[in-house]
Amino acid sequence: MKYSRTLLKNFYKTMLRIRLCEERFVHPIINGEIKCPVHLYSGQEAVAAGVCAALRATDYVFGNHRSHGHFLAKGGSLKKLVAEVYCRETGCSRGRGGSMHLIDVNKGMLGSTPIVAGTISLALGASLASKIRKDRRVTVSFFGDGAAGEGVMYESLNFAALNKLPIIFVCENNLYSTHMSLRECRTKNNIYRIGGYFGVRSYRSDGNDVLKVYERVNRAVKLCRSGNGPVFIEFMTYRMRGHVGPNDNIHGLHTDIRPKKEIAEWRKKDPIRKFSKYLAEEGVLSEKDLESIKEKVNKEIAGAFLFAKRSPFPKKEELGRYVFRE
Repeated sequence: MKYSRTLLKNFYKTMLRIRLCEERFVHPIINGEIKCPVHLYSGQEAVAAGVCAALRATDYVFGNHRSHGHFLAKGGSLKKLVAEVYCRETGCSRGRGGSMHLIDVNKGMLGSTPIVAGTISLALGASLASKIRKDRRVTVSFFGDGAAGEGVMYESLNFAALNKLPIIFVCENNLYSTHMSLRECRTKNNIYRIGGYFGVRSYRSDGNDVLKVYERVNRAVKLCRSGNGPVFIEFMTYRMRGHVGPNDNIHGLHTDIRPKKEIAEWRKKDPIRKFSKYLAEEGVLSEKDLESIKEKVNKEIAGAFLFAKRSPFPKKEELGRYVFRE
């Protein structure tokens, strides 16, 4: 498959924006400047970038507790994301949701919540609405491997298959459900096979290779738009930070049970390092080009953090606003 220089450059820029933004959160989380729980997306950037690049601006996306990458890749405002994590009035949820409640309806990011598998049924409803309206929109439901243990996923797969809905179930399998290894949750590492039991086309792909992600999702999108959905895709990937926060430490106790050797092996598969090497070797972008893009992205992120810090907190007397439609 041939790619334009613009598309390849955008892949790199999108992944870099996500990574540098996430890493910028580390210090303010550690020093207590950021109060809400933050689940960093570092290491999984290729999934969000590849998936969202295959979608139209009018398509829908639903996220989960680790959705900064989904929000940014779908076109959500960097300033509003950072402001929301800082719980400021200028955030995408008016500072009332924090890191795990992200939304930008105008960009097709219809929401994220911390409830495991909580948005799968919402994505299902959106795809049903698209089929009824015949608007040819495709909906993507992002969830982690832990969601494979929730009944709503199975119910949604069955309903989507029965009605041939234009929905892509995207499982980001990072091998751990909070602090528990997948080996302790499932007798077999075969999540992608679940869809097949419902008659859903199901695939497993390398979630750290943005080109493979894009190619797989591009084919899935075409199937859904032509009325041949749904599709289930399991992307194998790995988070480079703690389950919540930069490191897995609770009350001073180290709770990250992942083997150091395993972490080291996955660091070699870093999606951004892998892709930047590809761009340089293929002559798409020079080292100077890559560094220039990084400088511009860092400047943009610095501006977003400054914007967030200068923004006001919601007024105490207005904290109940937006709970109900006014």
